[in-house]
Amino acid sequence: MGHNDIPVLTGGFAPIEREFTMDLTDIEGEVPKDLTGMHVRNGPNRRFEAPGRYHWFDGDGMLHAVRFEGGRVQYLNRWVMTDSLQEELAAGSALWQGIKDPPRKDRPDMPVKNTSNTDVKFYGGNLVSMWYLGGSVYRCSPDDLSTLGKLEFDPRMKGLPVSAHSKVDERTGEFLFFAYGKEAPYMHYGVMDRHGALQTFMPVQLPGPRLPHDMAITPNYTVVHDLPLFYDMDALAAGRHKLKFHHTLPARFGVIPRHGTPEQIRWFEASPTYMYHVSNAWEEDDGRGGTEIVMTGTPFRLPRDWRGNVEVDRFPKMLANLEHDFMFCEWRFNLRTGQTRERVLDDIVNQEFPVINSWMQGHKTRYAWNVLMGRSNRAEDPRFCGFVRQDLERGISTSYHEGVHKWFSEAPFAPKDRWQAEDDGYLVGFLWDDEKKASFVTVFDASDIAKGPVARIRLPHRVPNGFHATWVSGERLARGY
Repeated sequence: MGHNDIPVLTGGFAPIEREFTMDLTDIEGEVPKDLTGMHVRNGPNRRFEAPGRYHWFDGDGMLHAVRFEGGRVQYLNRWVMTDSLQEELAAGSALWQGIKDPPRKDRPDMPVKNTSNTDVKFYGGNLVSMWYLGGSVYRCSPDDLSTLGKLEFDPRMKGLPVSAHSKVDERTGEFLFFAYGKEAPYMHYGVMDRHGALQTFMPVQLPGPRLPHDMAITPNYTVVHDLPLFYDMDALAAGRHKLKFHHTLPARFGVIPRHGTPEQIRWFEASPTYMYHVSNAWEEDDGRGGTEIVMTGTPFRLPRDWRGNVEVDRFPKMLANLEHDFMFCEWRFNLRTGQTRERVLDDIVNQEFPVINSWMQGHKTRYAWNVLMGRSNRAEDPRFCGFVRQDLERGISTSYHEGVHKWFSEAPFAPKDRWQAEDDGYLVGFLWDDEKKASFVTVFDASDIAKGPVARIRLPHRVPNGFHATWVSGERLARGY
């Protein structure tokens, strides 16, 4: 099968071969003067074609950054120089196949290639690039995106594979992480201070190997996930990777004091589900002298037959084919009673990749800005069609899209230089226009997305569709955390 037959290697998904640094001057609208900082997005950019079946998640990590200062805009992109990419560059060809193909048996150190293509955060003065299957975390310079090396971990961690969606607390500069794998205890949790010292580290005992994707934090607690979509254990014992939705098992959420001990982990059960991304979490008084942890996120809407039964076999295939159907939901974990309450906030709009004002992470938020997910008529054709602004206080949402030929990307909230209100800022992200065959940087007013971008900045080359992004304000860059 050639590249042209694979949707996620063509059009806006096709990789680019060059690294650029350039000023952007082709601007429609006006770039806000009170926007200072840098948008950085990670994503797959395949360097060498490999034999076998390609999956969108296989491409080599590439950071794309856009700097804003005083109305001026600069773009730059660089590959994340992982150990595996450097091996392939030295060989002049691909040495690993993708996640749809068997892992390398001759490389127990790296059976599947760590592409470091999933997530990016600002920690300890550097950008840190992470991979959803867990592995080394790569440090990159915020000045020119060059790869500086790996994030140094405490020897107590013994090379554990740290997952993407580990969190940085902007207020303390701490790095809160989880690591998961196929060996007991199957998960670990830890906290590093803003200077890189490991403050807290513990095993989190799970019933078996799991596939958690995200975690949540509040000032005093961390929430880790044990969800019932994981390996078919019979297939795993035979050396095959096959996912199964274990629909008779509950979703479980482990609440851990931020600097607690394994004995303090408390597990809360909820309806069986699987989700990639948390929107936010915070602590509330339950009105009876207890504390409730509130968590919001975007789980899959489970496929059901006409009788309402979950289509257990179809669900893992949806994930494999990038068939996306998500809701916006809330869970409440009561630390006094041990009970979970859950509710759907919005099952009308298909939405994912939630972002918030990241200074408010762990604190009660009124707003979330989620990516509007389009439904496709073909397999492996994910569509990020626009944005949905959720107002949790009023229980309403507004959305924006520009029809079927536009492909947006996760657009982190970028606060105005002297912001006051929670939504006092912008959403900054990339846009692929499939009709114009052109890429743009878009800047939306976060308080009113429905009016469309206040600035649309054309790039002279394509920026391939990608995954997660972060906004680093000028103020954070200056203070270094």
